[in-house]
Amino acid sequence: MTLVLRMLLRRLLILIPLVLGVVAFVFVVMRFSGVKPEYAYFQGANPTAEQIHRFQVENGLLDPLPLRYVRFVADLAQGDMGTSVLTKQPVIESVTTALPLTLQLTFLGLAVAVVLSLVFGVTAALFRDRWPDQVIRVVSLVGVAAPAFWLALLMIQWLAVGEGLFPTGGYINPADSVTGWLQSMTLPALSLSLPIAAQLTRIIRTSMVEELDRDYVRTAIGSGLPMIVVVGRNVLRNALINPLTVLGLRIGYLIGGTVVIETIYGLPGMGQLMINAVRDGDPAVVQGVVLTIAIGFMVVNLVVDILYLLVNPRLRSAA
Repeated sequence: MTLVLRMLLRRLLILIPLVLGVVAFVFVVMRFSGVKPEYAYFQGANPTAEQIHRFQVENGLLDPLPLRYVRFVADLAQGDMGTSVLTKQPVIESVTTALPLTLQLTFLGLAVAVVLSLVFGVTAALFRDRWPDQVIRVVSLVGVAAPAFWLALLMIQWLAVGEGLFPTGGYINPADSVTGWLQSMTLPALSLSLPIAAQLTRIIRTSMVEELDRDYVRTAIGSGLPMIVVVGRNVLRNALINPLTVLGLRIGYLIGGTVVIETIYGLPGMGQLMINAVRDGDPAVVQGVVLTIAIGFMVVNLVVDILYLLVNPRLRSAA
């Protein structure tokens, strides 16, 4: 337990400079992106040079860049991401309103991807080189090649418009209707998760095959232990070490993929918020969304590192 805590503390200490680096990178990129908050503020109007100058002075846009960065970091430390120049609302309010939906979509897609990849990956390994394995390998290859946005459009055309089984878009709060929430989230979650499920299926299948060929498996089966016990107790746990590492990277893809999926299905999450902010030229909102997604990705990787440490006893001993 002490080793685990020591490893966790080490990861947390590494996370601090990473967060500061991401904050600095986002700040610099946004300042040199060419997006001018003063023009977004006067959108639809024809401001004079004096009005623009007064807005710049009032919001500190003419201050030296290092001073603006220090002010930005100090505000972030207090939970202040700035104010939208269009809605005049704090960015943190927009983020906290949109973030729950994105988290729902991300974790629902993750759950679907993990369940499908485990079922098909283990099945393909147990029926190695037989017809179930061949079918699963072909289907997973197609899934890896299929982009999420193409799957989303295909599912809307087939399952929503054609069959009428699901809505074409929109979001229903689970507090209002759990059934409606499931219907509104099923197609987005499937569109997001199927390419990742296909990748994980291939990795799990390969890891399972390598583990099934080890001597301890043959010894356990030869001693009379049922195959299902050997697979469930030993083989699967050992085989999941490599897929768990890949899963941590794929979660970042899930978070990033929500930008496109939410736009296609009209879901008011972080992706939709960022697309609207980019379109309207609202840099404070874009900055807040990018920072939230980036920090969330780092936190997820920290959690995956901890899970990897718990699953892999050799890594614990090395810690």
